Amino acid sequence: MKRFLATSYCLLICFFAVSQQKTDPWLDQLLRKQASPLLLNVLNKPDSFQYQLIYTQINRDKNNRPKFKHYYLNVERNRYFNPASMVKMPVAFSALEKLNELNKSGVNKYTPMLTDSSYERQTRVWKDSSAANGLPSVAQYIRKIFLVSDNDAYNRLYEFVGQQTLNERLWQKGYKDTRITRRFVTMNEDQNRHTNAIRFLKDSQIIYEQPPANSTVPFDFSKKILVGKGHFNRDDSLIDAPMDFTTHNNAPLEDLQQIAQSVLFPESVKPRQRFKLTEDDYAFLYRYMSKLPYESKHPQYDTTEFFESYTKFFFFKAGHGHIPSYIRAFNKTGWSYGFLTDVTYIVDFEHKVEFMLSGVIYVNSDGILNDNKYEYEQIGYPFFKESGNIIYQYELSRPRKYQPDLTKFRLNYQDQ
Repeated sequence: MKRFLATSYCLLICFFAVSQQKTDPWLDQLLRKQASPLLLNVLNKPDSFQYQLIYTQINRDKNNRPKFKHYYLNVERNRYFNPASMVKMPVAFSALEKLNELNKSGVNKYTPMLTDSSYERQTRVWKDSSAANGLPSVAQYIRKIFLVSDNDAYNRLYEFVGQQTLNERLWQKGYKDTRITRRFVTMNEDQNRHTNAIRFLKDSQIIYEQPPANSTVPFDFSKKILVGKGHFNRDDSLIDAPMDFTTHNNAPLEDLQQIAQSVLFPESVKPRQRFKLTEDDYAFLYRYMSKLPYESKHPQYDTTEFFESYTKFFFFKAGHGHIPSYIRAFNKTGWSYGFLTDVTYIVDFEHKVEFMLSGVIYVNSDGILNDNKYEYEQIGYPFFKESGNIIYQYELSRPRKYQPDLTKFRLNYQDQ
């Protein structure tokens, strides 16, 4: 295994504010007691690997109502990590919420949605060959987001919701430190504030038009966020300076965990934290948050590239692992710039086990970003697999006063 350079080489960060690290000694001891040398090396170097872990224990009462207990390891909400594709999760939830609030007859997640070009560097989408009917829709974009973490699908939902609506609604729900400022395509700040005109069709006729929007929402970019010791720019030139993430997307791990929990268990959070979703929306999200690429026909994927555990990190991803048929992971992952993140709810139907795990790690030993030399396979994925398996084995042996009724999460995975 590669030796890691000094901490200052790995990560230079200016924090948003002074924050308090949260660590439960019990969780630290549980992992260390069974850790391999690789995992121990990670646990012993929190500054180098910048890892954070949240284990959420779920206990049911006699009426099957869940209660949640969070255990933390090295969690610090103001320590920046690049959330990468994790932001697709709240954007998908927000797109469904916006559809419900539109309350336009005939406009729903399955309605064909055409995206036009309304500003510089914008692109249009009028067809989608991955869909059964050949047309794009909010539903099809969400399928692609959770099945394989599709970037264009995220961009289109970002454009539908709009930057201002997206951020203001997340802040209203209490996620004050989360901000989503950009698409996953090269654009400047002004271009990312402008979102496209959109049309919804029924029988080839326009039933709703959304005009282009320009976000005026204020972001606080006063605190610099610098990562690494150097980076390659868009011209593939090495810049001998940290990469500037000051205006990039941001989402603390605690916020991402709560956002996922608010959809998986809406009754467990305050009403203001919930997304306005229908019962069909919840069922749809559960299906595609846990569905595997090989189970999908529309869209259909090459399973040599999009293998079974492609977006399942916790005790699955390392070695492209097989997922037992009695286990489902309802989750979203992100990976970019040496950061790996996963927020997941694990259900074992055979052994009546359920729990949530949320984690992030930074694996970039040379301190250079955009060089595609990250230790994902050597350290990152094994960190998730081993820590997840230790928690899972603990859950298998943990006594429960009441066994959970997990019927809600037994789903039909046939394409619908």
